[in-house]
Amino acid sequence: MAPKLKQREEREKTVLIGLVELYLITGKPIGSNTLKEHGFDHISSATIRNYFAKLENQGFLEQQHTSGGRIPTPLAYKYYAQHHFNAADVDPKDIELLRKELNKDTREIARYLQNASELLSQMTQSAIFLSSPRFDQDLILNIKLVSIDKERYLCVLVTDFGLVHTEILYSPKKLSSFSLKRIEKYFHFRMTGLERPKLNAYEDEIAAEFYNEILLRHIVDYSNFSAEDIYKTGFSKLLKFSEFQDASVLAKGLSLFEDTQYMRHLLEECAEAVDLRFWIGDELGRGTAHTSIIAVPYFIHGKSVGAIALLGPMRMPYPKIFGILRAFSAILSEMLTRNLYKYKITYRQPKTREIGLQTDSTVYLDQAQHLLLEDKR
Repeated sequence: MAPKLKQREEREKTVLIGLVELYLITGKPIGSNTLKEHGFDHISSATIRNYFAKLENQGFLEQQHTSGGRIPTPLAYKYYAQHHFNAADVDPKDIELLRKELNKDTREIARYLQNASELLSQMTQSAIFLSSPRFDQDLILNIKLVSIDKERYLCVLVTDFGLVHTEILYSPKKLSSFSLKRIEKYFHFRMTGLERPKLNAYEDEIAAEFYNEILLRHIVDYSNFSAEDIYKTGFSKLLKFSEFQDASVLAKGLSLFEDTQYMRHLLEECAEAVDLRFWIGDELGRGTAHTSIIAVPYFIHGKSVGAIALLGPMRMPYPKIFGILRAFSAILSEMLTRNLYKYKITYRQPKTREIGLQTDSTVYLDQAQHLLLEDKR
């Protein structure tokens, strides 16, 4: 390539980067005179317009009105994001906040990850997804029952790591609120070995049936899982962005947010790549032209075990987000590694990923011996 042609292309891309950065701030179409006033006073307006025309032909810019300025296309955002891929644009105050909030000694791993997701959502004002392996040595701390109708009861199971599971249970006879309380006391008796509560004949029968059913479902779900646990939060924060004021755009974003299987696929792709990944606009399909997802893996003892993803508008400050996500991953990885070592907690990953798992059927027995279902403390 001729030196002059190469220099011209470099100037075009510099103009493109400048336009995207200004558009990220203003959200308004950028004209040649506006760009000239923001760091490009060494280039004439006519030359900038020529660059705009060339970039528009290449698919980087579009003009909504003949006399209006240009706005970036998804292709422009992809180029901008790739240009800043290795950026470390992190405010020291953000690092300080991350260290303050994430630097905690705890065995409540599930609650810790949920709180970490909430923190990241608050810092970025975006929706957050986080995939997690399954942690062992968890204990059932509490089991609650809530009446749904005459026959169905919602069972809420809380574990030592902060996980909350729900199941629907059935009883041929309606149970009063007093009966439910006595049955909950029976659950507590079975988990702790303390005083057995007084129940009538039917309560005693259904309490034992409920308890056995709960434990059976729990051990099957716990031991034989095929996908990472997913934590997600913060979708309502997208309402503050002008792009999501459009009902159709918001609906498509919500569809993406609720599609756990698709989000799990993106998180797995990021974790396996062992590096930051991003998907912008049409790369996500589903007509999500105004949406971007950025994901970064996190590690335990140096091994990639999951990923954190941010869902937001296509018009987002990519260098800043890249920096925050990488810092978040580094600190989260450090804290998880420390806490798992301190509290002697092990973890497993889904069988579908086949990472460090046995392939024969004896895996269930091997796993079951580490599964502490009842809290005998």
